[in-house]
Amino acid sequence: MTALLEVEDLRVAYGKIEAVKGISFKVEAGEVVTLIGTNGAGKTTTLRTLSGLLKPVGGQIKFNGKSLKKTPAHQVVSLGLAHSPEGRHIFPRMTIEDNLRLGAFLRSDKPGIEKDIQRAYDLFPILGERRKQAAGTLSGGEQQMLAMGRALMSQPKLLMLDEPSMGLSPIMMQKIMATIAELKSQGMTILLIEQNAQAALSLADHGHVMEVGSIVLSGTGRDLLHDESVRKAYLGED
Repeated sequence: MTALLEVEDLRVAYGKIEAVKGISFKVEAGEVVTLIGTNGAGKTTTLRTLSGLLKPVGGQIKFNGKSLKKTPAHQVVSLGLAHSPEGRHIFPRMTIEDNLRLGAFLRSDKPGIEKDIQRAYDLFPILGERRKQAAGTLSGGEQQMLAMGRALMSQPKLLMLDEPSMGLSPIMMQKIMATIAELKSQGMTILLIEQNAQAALSLADHGHVMEVGSIVLSGTGRDLLHDESVRKAYLGED
């Protein structure tokens, strides 16, 4: 059976500097797959390329059996691949609800849109309580909830999350990770970049360790969580 997402020998460059150096991995439907690694490893560049914001210089990206190599970003979304970016990038002067509606900009099914807005409020009750509030008045964690809710409004087959816990308090980070676990239990396919390697690997079916643009280690989330080199490098253990 063909994987939902297949990445083969992907190469991405900024000018003459190759940021992603021929990586290959796949994501099966219903899985959580995580990419972990230090800053500059190429993780965010990988997600930006998958979503069509950057163009690869080599390799193949297939989503649901279709090549994405020449597909513009807005069409990538319409195919079912949503990206919640690092830094959240919400629209601060717009209300929470209007931010969510923007996530459904390619949709015309009004009853379905209303149902998915309610789903976002069920996942993140604080957003429902403040739905008419300007998004810029939310805390960092609440803005992350909004960014995730907005991405879900496109009804993705695969949800890409880039550093969802960055800069959040431990309590808010736990809430975000619990929500990702809830989405997983609902059958959502997720590609996760997360600085908290322990939290990411605990959730993930499979993981890949990236260093300087290359995948240097792959395995199940459980295996990587107990790998000695991973524990020393990313979990802060001697």
